[in-house]
Amino acid sequence: MSAAAHVPPPDKVVNGPTPKHAQLREILRRTVERELPPGAPIPSERELAQRYGVSRLTVRSAIGKLVEEGLLARVRGKGTFTAARRMELQLYLMSFTDDMRRRGLTPTTEVVSAATEVPPTASAHALGLAEGAPAHHLVRLRHADGVPLAVERGWYHAGRAPGLLELDLTQSIYSQLAETYGVRPDQAWQTVWAEGADRETARLLGMRAGSPLLVFRRVSSANGDPIEDITSWYRGDHYQVTMQLDRNTPEPGQPPHYGGSR
Repeated sequence: MSAAAHVPPPDKVVNGPTPKHAQLREILRRTVERELPPGAPIPSERELAQRYGVSRLTVRSAIGKLVEEGLLARVRGKGTFTAARRMELQLYLMSFTDDMRRRGLTPTTEVVSAATEVPPTASAHALGLAEGAPAHHLVRLRHADGVPLAVERGWYHAGRAPGLLELDLTQSIYSQLAETYGVRPDQAWQTVWAEGADRETARLLGMRAGSPLLVFRRVSSANGDPIEDITSWYRGDHYQVTMQLDRNTPEPGQPPHYGGSR
């Protein structure tokens, strides 16, 4: 018998030196990459276990690895889906709500917490606040078409937006700043980095702790007055950053002018 006869069919899980969860993972990977479009649901754990003659624990392990790789995405209460193609996150000033609508997606926002309290030193300095002065602290979970995409933790200058937390915080903050206070952020400095999700952020986004995130800290001003210091954690399996570069070099100590998509 030839060696090829011992190679298991590509769509079956068999006993052998390769763990069953690894075999199933590669079967699912081929199916996702070759047959299923982005955003398509995959069969349930029960269906996959019956189809391939393995335990649900084996199925869960295989799916979990593909979720970690960003090939699949779990949506709480709905199931597991092939991951959507990463959205281009271009760096300009726009609210998350407007950005998602521009992409043809339906944005929704969940307010996790809202309070007026003394900010940490870095945020107080960014907002130009005196020591011990309060600011509005807002934590929100942002969705698009029901999928959690980002956690925002922001500080807002209480003197320039009094009563902000009494407004409808599920809507665009930028729109409400403009409509209620006549404040329109027109300049921002933003820093971007990558990190693994901590336990709380992972819970909010429906991910495993340690999953990759893109993090943006932005300080926005209106007419030269700082109004917002916000840090946002975006799912790394849904976003990629695009930048236009040129040969102009900023003065030492002066970061280039750019904003971010929120």
